[in-house]
Amino acid sequence: MTIQQGVLIWLLVMSAVSFAAMGLDKLYARRGERRTPEKRLFLYAALGGAVGGLLGMYLFRHKTKHWYFVFGFWALFALQAAGLYWFLFRA
Repeated sequence: MTIQQGVLIWLLVMSAVSFAAMGLDKLYARRGERRTPEKRLFLYAALGGAVGGLLGMYLFRHKTKHWYFVFGFWALFALQAAGLYWFLFRA
């Protein structure tokens, strides 16, 4: 396995974790159960799961009214996309 493949696998795993965390938090909110801390949702996104977090946010309609989530997740996505582009296609 190359380092590029390892990075892509990491991003896919973290996106899956972030997506699942958004879905579970929405489920917990509907049931009135204990919620996932917002810091943890941001942590998953910051560790490479911004794509999954965004997909989960909009698919589950969760946290979309919180400007700091919308802005923060899109900012993390932009940083991760730029970093991935640089990492994969640098000269």
